[in-house]
Amino acid sequence: MSAPSLGSARRPWWLLAPTLLVLGVLLLWPIVRVVVLSLQDFGLRELVRGGAEFIALDNYVAVLTNERLWRIALPNTVVFAAACVVLTVVVGTLIALVLHQLSGVWRTLVTMAIMAAWAVPAVTGTYVWVYLFDAREGFLTGLLAQAGLIDLATQNLFSDRGWFYAIATLNVVHHGFPFVAVTVLAGLTTIPQELHEAAMIDGATAWQRFRQITLPLLKPVFAIVTILSTIWDFKVFTQIYLMPGGDGANRSVLNLGTWSYVTAMSQNNYGMGAAIAVLLTLLLLAVTVIYLRTLFREEEL
Repeated sequence: MSAPSLGSARRPWWLLAPTLLVLGVLLLWPIVRVVVLSLQDFGLRELVRGGAEFIALDNYVAVLTNERLWRIALPNTVVFAAACVVLTVVVGTLIALVLHQLSGVWRTLVTMAIMAAWAVPAVTGTYVWVYLFDAREGFLTGLLAQAGLIDLATQNLFSDRGWFYAIATLNVVHHGFPFVAVTVLAGLTTIPQELHEAAMIDGATAWQRFRQITLPLLKPVFAIVTILSTIWDFKVFTQIYLMPGGDGANRSVLNLGTWSYVTAMSQNNYGMGAAIAVLLTLLLLAVTVIYLRTLFREEEL
């Protein structure tokens, strides 16, 4: 068999060139611009008159030495994202297991119902959750008050850091679990039923079948949904910003995304805001790389 010619070896790249060009324009160039902006002293005056002074890493030094990063923004971002990822994957997996046990018609109806939660825009979903926990008319707020967990006369859930992020977590998980459920359900349909039947004959419980059969076979699926959930939940902005106090009025609930936006847009410090955004991107890349390395190391074992 003759070796492929140089032209045929380049043909796939020529076919991919339009897509790579579009991705470069839409993704790579904005990233480059944000990195350049983070190295400049760029404020409202520079935005109006043009031109900016390069200050090297001064913006990054200012962010990394800011007490708000270590006490507020970074803990809020990491803890909130970790809770959302774990709960989204767990809830989505449980729903997928339930759907897998349903018959065709019921599975279709329930799947359509849960996909409605995914189809609802983040803005709309956030306002729904804000209304449910409204201090005066919120249905869930009333239930919490009746249970003695809060005092409506003296307590506003959105001003409390813990309650604020608990509500935001419910919002994000409610919006994200349908994707996990449908993806895991697709993986469950590929597992031969004979494996579960043999395990049942051997006396394996439902948990043992899930841990020894389902989980190993669906590890690539769980890797995908975990990575995507991590990316989405680390950069959550809308669900935080639209909640009362999330726009910067309550500094204790800022995460890296809202802190970057408030710094750039409200304080007109675009260089420092860009530096915060770059640090958020690097943090997200680091978490993703660590997760992938751990996953591949387990595969090698």
